Amino acid sequence: MQVQRSEREIISNILKGSLGNLIEWFDWYVYASFAVYFAPSFFPSHDKTAELLSTAGVFAIGFLMRPLGSLILGKYADQHGRRAALTLSVLIMASGSLVIAITPSYAHIGIIAPIILVLARLFQGLSLGGEYGTSATYLSEMASRNHRGFYASFQYVTLISGQLIALGVQIILQMTLSTEQLIQWGWRIPFIIGALGAIIVLFLRLSMAESDQFASQKAKSKGSLKELMRYPKAVLTVVGLTLGGTIAFYTYTTYLQKFMINSVGLPTQSVTRINFLALLIFMILQPIAGAISDKIGRRPLLFWFGGLGTIFTIPIFVALQHATTSWEAFWVMLAGLVIVTGYTSINAIVKAEMFPTEIRALGVGLPYGLTVAIFGGTVEYLALYLRKINHENLFFIYVTVVIFISLLVYWRMTDTKTTSKLDK
Repeated sequence: MQVQRSEREIISNILKGSLGNLIEWFDWYVYASFAVYFAPSFFPSHDKTAELLSTAGVFAIGFLMRPLGSLILGKYADQHGRRAALTLSVLIMASGSLVIAITPSYAHIGIIAPIILVLARLFQGLSLGGEYGTSATYLSEMASRNHRGFYASFQYVTLISGQLIALGVQIILQMTLSTEQLIQWGWRIPFIIGALGAIIVLFLRLSMAESDQFASQKAKSKGSLKELMRYPKAVLTVVGLTLGGTIAFYTYTTYLQKFMINSVGLPTQSVTRINFLALLIFMILQPIAGAISDKIGRRPLLFWFGGLGTIFTIPIFVALQHATTSWEAFWVMLAGLVIVTGYTSINAIVKAEMFPTEIRALGVGLPYGLTVAIFGGTVEYLALYLRKINHENLFFIYVTVVIFISLLVYWRMTDTKTTSKLDK
C-alpha cells in the first residue's frame, strides 16, 4: 500500500526527478548542437584513425549504449532503489560533460583526444539509456493515484525543455561569439553549463524520497532478466507501442528540421525559429494531455496518435513540401506534434503500469531502449538515404506503416489506467 504523501511533497520529489532528466537531455543535445564547432578540435581530416573513431563513436553511442544503459541502470534501480539509480545516472552524465569540456584538443595530445571524447560520449549514452526507464518508474510511483498521467508527463516536458535550453544556449553563443571563437574555445561553455547543472541536480536527487512501492518490496527478487521474461506480453507491448511513437517523435523533432531546409528550401534561421516555437507549444501540451488521460483513460490518447498519425502523416509531409512561408511550415509542423502528443504525454505511465514493482524499471527501460536504438535512432539516416536515391516519399509511407502497427497494438491492449500494477 502506498503511503499517503502531501501534494507538496509529491511535487517536490517530482521536480527533483524531472530536473535531472532535463539536464541529461540538455547534455545530450548540446553534443549534437555543437558538434560542428568542436569536431575540428578532435577529428582532424588529415588523421584517418581519428575519422574512424568519430564514426565508430557515433555508432556505438546511438545504437549500443542506450539499451545497455537501460539494462544496467534498470537492474540497478530495481535492486538498489530508484533514487540511487537516478543519482548515479546524473553523476555519470555530469562526469561525461566535464570530461568533454576540459579535454585538450588533438593538436595538444594527439589521438588521445578523440579517444577520450568517444569514451565520455559512451558513458553519456549509458546514462541517458538508464535515465528513461528509471525516471518513468520514479515519477509514476511517486504520483498520487488520480494524477499519474499528469505527473508522468513531465518526463517529456523536461526532455523537450533540455532540447530547447540547448538550442537557446546555442543561439546566445552564436550571437555573442564569432565562429572562430566558437571553434577555438566557445564550444566548451555549454558542456561546463551541463556539468554544473548536473552537479546541482545530483545534490537535489540525494534529498529525494525513495518510492514507497520500492521500499515495500525489499524481500523480493528484483531486477533480473529471468524475472522480466515472466512478462513476455508486457515486454512485446512496450516494443509495439514504442515503435510508432519513437519514429514519429524523432521524425517531427529531429528530421523535420533538415526536411524543411533540404526539401522545402526554407532558410536555416527561419527553421530554427519554427522549431523553437513549435517545440515550446509541444512541451506545454504534455501535462494537459497527461491530465486528460487521468480523466478518460490512456487508450483514447493512444488511439488519437495511432489513428490520426496513420491518416495524416502523408498529407502533413505533402503539405509541408508545398509550404511557401515560415508560418505555413510552422502550423504544419505543429499539427504533427499535436498528434504525437497522444503518445509522448502518456507513454511513460502506460509502460510503468504494465510491470510489478520488482521489475518495473528494467521492464520499462530495456524494451524501450532497444526499440529506440533500432528504429528511433535510424530515422534520420533512413530518411536522408531515401531522399538521396530520389524516393523520399517512401519515408512518409514507412512512418505511416509503423504508426499503424502501433495502432494495432493499442487496439489489442487493455487500458492500463484500469489494470495498473501500480495499484498492487
